Amino acid sequence: MILMRLNVREDLCPTQQHNAEVEHLTEVLKERKKESKRLRSSFDTLKELNDNLKKQLNEVSDENRKMEIQAKRVQARLDNLQRKYEFLTIQRLKGNSHAAHEVKSLKQDKIPVSKTCKVPLNAQVYELLTTFMDWISDHHLSKFRHEESGMDGEKPLFKLSSQRNDIQEKCVKLLPVIAEQLQWMPYVNAKLHEPFIKFIYWSLRQLDNRTQHSTLTSTLRRLGEDVFKGVAVKGIHDDSVEHSVENKLKSAAFFKSSNLQLRFLSTLIVIKTVTQADYLAQAFDSLCVDLQTDEGKTLFLEYQAVPVVLSHLKISSKGLLSNVIDSLLQMTVESKSLQPFLDACSNTLFFRTCSVLLRTPKLDLQILEKLSIILQKLSKIKSNKKLFELFTIHMMLQEIQRTTHPEHAFLCINLNSTLFNLGLTKCNSLVSNASR
Repeated sequence: MILMRLNVREDLCPTQQHNAEVEHLTEVLKERKKESKRLRSSFDTLKELNDNLKKQLNEVSDENRKMEIQAKRVQARLDNLQRKYEFLTIQRLKGNSHAAHEVKSLKQDKIPVSKTCKVPLNAQVYELLTTFMDWISDHHLSKFRHEESGMDGEKPLFKLSSQRNDIQEKCVKLLPVIAEQLQWMPYVNAKLHEPFIKFIYWSLRQLDNRTQHSTLTSTLRRLGEDVFKGVAVKGIHDDSVEHSVENKLKSAAFFKSSNLQLRFLSTLIVIKTVTQADYLAQAFDSLCVDLQTDEGKTLFLEYQAVPVVLSHLKISSKGLLSNVIDSLLQMTVESKSLQPFLDACSNTLFFRTCSVLLRTPKLDLQILEKLSIILQKLSKIKSNKKLFELFTIHMMLQEIQRTTHPEHAFLCINLNSTLFNLGLTKCNSLVSNASR
C-alpha cells in the first residue's frame, strides 16, 4: 500500500507542474497580445500623424511657391522704381525742373519708392566722404611727396609720433559717423560691405594704445553689437504688402556672412569692441573654425590679429581663456603660415602676456599644456632667448618642470624641449625625461 501511494504522488507532481507551465505560458501569451495591440495602436497613430504632416508639407510648399512668385514681382517692381529714380536723379542734376515736379507728384501719390533714394540725401555720407578726402590728402599724398624727395627715412621720431596722434584723432572723430552709417548698409551693394568693414577694423587698430573716453566706449560697443547681429531695414508703417516684403528682403550680415573675409574681419571687430561673454564666445568659436583653413590663417596674418587675440589672453577672461588659446594654437599647425605667425609672436607684448598668465597660481593643466606648445615652438627661434630671459619665463618654466607630476608626460616633454632649446638642459636629460 505504501508503494502504491508513492507511485500516485509521483504521477500527480508532473501533471501539476505541466498545468503550472501552461498557465504561465497563457499569461505570457496574453501579455504579448496586449503589447501587440499597443504597438498596432501606436503605429496607426504615427501613420495618421505622418499623413497629416505630408498634407501640411504640401500646403506649405504651395504657399512657398506663391511667396516666391510674389517676391519676384516685388523685386521686379523694385528694379523698375530704382531705374526710374536713377533717371529722375540724372534729370535733376541736369537742372530739369520737370523731373523735380515728377518727384513731388510721386510723393503725393504715395508710390512705394525704394528707400535707396534717401542714401544720397543723407548728410553724414558727405561728411564721411570729406573726412576720407582729408585723410587721403594728409597721410597719402604728403607721404608720396616725402618718398619722391627722398626724405621719408630722415623724418625725426617726434614727427612720426605727432602724425600717429593726428591719425588717432581723426579715427576718434570718424568712428561715431561710421557707426551711424552701418544702418545704411542694407541699401548698399553687398560688394561694398567688405571694404567698409575693413576700414572700420583698421581705424579701431589705430586706437590700440589710446585711452578711450566714455563717448567713444559707447560708440564702440554699439558698433560691435551691430556688426555681430547684422543690420536689417527697420519697419516702415505702410499698408502696402509689396513694401513690407521689400523691407524683409533687405539686410546686411557681417559676423554671420558667408563671405570668409567679411566674416573674419567682423569677428575681429567683435573681439575688439564687445564685452558680452556670450558674444565673445561665439566670436572665438567662429575664429577657431575659420583658422582651420589655410585662407583663414592667411587672413589672420594679413590683419595682424595677434594683438587682438592677446587682449583676452588673461586670467580675468577665465571663461574665454580656453577658446582664446585654441585660436592661437590653430596657427601653430604645420603650414606655410606657421613661421610668419611665430615671427608675429616674437615681441614683448606676447611674452609679457604669457609671463603674466604663467604667474597665475594653479593655472589649469590644459591651458598650461596648450601654452607650452606655443612656447616650445617660439623657443626654436634663437633671438627669442632674450625675450624668455627678459620676462623670466625660462625660470617659471623650470619651476613648473620641477613641480609637475611625471604622469603629465605631454607637458613634461614640451617643457624639457623648450628648456633644451634655450640651452638650459642637456640632451640626455631631455631623452630620459621623455622616456619615463
